Amino acid sequence: MRVITGSARGRNLITLEGGDVVRPTTDRVKEAMFSIIQFDIEGRRVLDLFAGSGQLGIEALSRGAEKCTFVDSDSKAVSVIEQNLAHTQLSDKAVVRKSDSLNFLRTTNEVFDIVIIDPPYGTGLLQKALDSLDRLAEGGIIVCELPAGEDIPESAGGLDLFKRYKYGRVELAVYR
Repeated sequence: MRVITGSARGRNLITLEGGDVVRPTTDRVKEAMFSIIQFDIEGRRVLDLFAGSGQLGIEALSRGAEKCTFVDSDSKAVSVIEQNLAHTQLSDKAVVRKSDSLNFLRTTNEVFDIVIIDPPYGTGLLQKALDSLDRLAEGGIIVCELPAGEDIPESAGGLDLFKRYKYGRVELAVYR
């Protein structure tokens, strides 16, 4: 797993181990995700929910995001995110929170321009996170990674489902 482009381009990232629970985003899907939002990243405040290794938020920072808040409930994930941020020299633009993602959404006062949601598949957490989102800036974007064909709402956080993109057994859904 590596950073695709930007200031940390080519840097390898540490991954989490965990069998069925941990499912790093493939380079193909990550590249597609950032191609979709490439003109919306510069200077934006990003939220990486269910951050895992932090690779999606780190990619956003590498591509010019102003700040990224990483949220994961697992202590090992938080440690890996912090190590990856240090390795990519992006720690100064990041905030890492060890918190349940849904609880974070209910309690934060922060406003975000871009929210990236990539929860464990088949848990219902994606739908719950979408239902809990209400801290988006004007012109905000939500990008979700999900199993192909999974039901998601037509609107979330005051945004409408813009488009779904299929990559084999994975889909990206974008709300604008």
